[in-house]
Amino acid sequence: MKPPEQSKRELVRQWMDKAADDFGLAGYLLQEESPYQEAICYHAQQAAEKYLKALLTWHDIQFPKTHDMETLLGLAEAAHPGISASLGPSVALSAYAVELRYPDDRFEVDARTAEEAVGLASLVRELIVKLLSTVIDASDPLL
Repeated sequence: MKPPEQSKRELVRQWMDKAADDFGLAGYLLQEESPYQEAICYHAQQAAEKYLKALLTWHDIQFPKTHDMETLLGLAEAAHPGISASLGPSVALSAYAVELRYPDDRFEVDARTAEEAVGLASLVRELIVKLLSTVIDASDPLL
């Protein structure tokens, strides 16, 4: 049986790996000047959400099944006061989690919006990797 600390580290790493996959895909599509701006925004949001869920997992903070960045940032405040202010602009990503996925809720996304979404995800990524640097190998280029 694994010690609880090791199990928690593994779960945090799994969240970080999933986040890195989404972040990497969004960045790749952006670099390739892909016409799939909606997919770029979606994966940017997913990356930011998963990075936050990794942080919450590390601090044993329960979170609901949600894509709402404001909710997740609010929960993270307990462990890192001021994180909502630092990452406040990332709440704009929440719209890309659901609204882009269904035809009735579709809105236009252009290349500039996709670039901004990846920038916001990058902001979240950088801070979370820094905060979790003692838990994960922050030198891993995939993070």
